[in-house]
Amino acid sequence: MNKKKSVTISDIAKRVGMTTITVSRALSKPDLVKPATLARILEVARELDYVPNAFARGLKRSESLIIGVITASVDNPFYSEMIKAISREAKQHGYTIMLVDTDELEELESKAVDTLLGYRVAGIILSPVSDEPSYQPDYLERLGNGKTPVVLLDRTIHDSPFSRVVLDNYHSGIQAAHYLLRQTPALKRLLVLTGPEHSRITVERLKGLREVLAEHPQVQVEVQAGDYTLMPSYLHTLDYLAEHSAPDAIMGFNQLITLGALRALRMHNIPHDSLTICGIDRLPFADIFGVPIACVAHDASLAGSSAVRLLLDRLEDPFKPRDKVVIAGRLENG
Repeated sequence: MNKKKSVTISDIAKRVGMTTITVSRALSKPDLVKPATLARILEVARELDYVPNAFARGLKRSESLIIGVITASVDNPFYSEMIKAISREAKQHGYTIMLVDTDELEELESKAVDTLLGYRVAGIILSPVSDEPSYQPDYLERLGNGKTPVVLLDRTIHDSPFSRVVLDNYHSGIQAAHYLLRQTPALKRLLVLTGPEHSRITVERLKGLREVLAEHPQVQVEVQAGDYTLMPSYLHTLDYLAEHSAPDAIMGFNQLITLGALRALRMHNIPHDSLTICGIDRLPFADIFGVPIACVAHDASLAGSSAVRLLLDRLEDPFKPRDKVVIAGRLENG
């Protein structure tokens, strides 16, 4: 099958017997063209199924109405909600988003940055593959020295010069710990399933959790580090249950981690309501199936829309100092 050729302004000009300048003016500044001429050009444009090339137009004007979004977690429900909010907020200001999923791979993230810079996007909202202090990707200098504004979302790059939207992970750990102790006053064994060990998010959530539990030395905390996907937490919980009886409580550091733990409990025929479970952020559709797991939920929509607003601030004032928005969590189903 032959690929359909894109219709150009020249094609329309040939059909109507006018110059490309007249056709271009009719499509971009219709008030400057005679009504009869405009009507004829628009009629032919519809017949030929003409679609304006917004990218080419942006290059010609040295501007862009595209916001690049780079994420490593498009399959994470929390990130999906943030991306939806980014798209919605961008539309309200006349922008379209270009989304790139890096699939947690550093080389794809670097290529994504180069691709978006090549498209001359207005700005970039970036959630990097890692927020560990040692992660210093090769594109940092290109972004830091360039004119394209960047906003980091959720995960941040250590000591980078960009504005950012982050979660209050430390306070979320504190809230989860208080819930676990209220729900299980005789708490002795707690299984904590985290993201990467050196992740800033993991470290801050554990810090808040341990600060509260430090006043309860009888609580034995077993920490299993993995990543922010389902499978590692599922396997870690399976291994734990193969060697121990069920713990008094389980805490998962995001929705996918919590779901992995629930899956392992089911494999061992342990009812989820026979122990205390608390996660970070809402389990998707859990209430529909009668599984109202307690969680410290963050407003993903607010995080996404805040990232767009920070980016627009930088577009309006490129010399504005680095800004930071912190999204607090709130206990739900607790």
